[in-house]
Amino acid sequence: MQTSPACGESSRHELELALGEQINAVLSATRALSERSAAHFHADLQPAAFHIARWLYAFGPARPSAIAEAVGMDRSSTSTLIGKMRSLGLLDSSPAPEDRRSIIVGLSEQGRRQVAATLEERGKEFYARTQDWSEDDLAHLIELLARLTSERPP
Repeated sequence: MQTSPACGESSRHELELALGEQINAVLSATRALSERSAAHFHADLQPAAFHIARWLYAFGPARPSAIAEAVGMDRSSTSTLIGKMRSLGLLDSSPAPEDRRSIIVGLSEQGRRQVAATLEERGKEFYARTQDWSEDDLAHLIELLARLTSERPP
């Protein structure tokens, strides 16, 4: 015979389920926003191209292999996207100083402008969702998210 959980356990379980639903909703909304951002960046490119461009915007020029590792893509896909982005004028490349057989890629001026415009548009959408929140609510959410995502000792 199965016994029902105590009232406190049931309430805790319901809260954990609700938390899981809200985390899934945040992840889905983030994924959708990323897709829209990628389309805003350049409609003819796969969304992964925007991830490459954002990484380059944040960290600067790098070898394609380092970019692939940083964004979690295989080298072949990264190389293909980099080639397409170069042909669209979004990236520049130059020989690597220490090994002239390798290249370093970075955002072109046009690429930097497009990433900046896309991030600004993305920020407007996020701001629209939180503009009516109090500073205390924002601070509390930041604190709770930091607690949720911090590494916990085993």
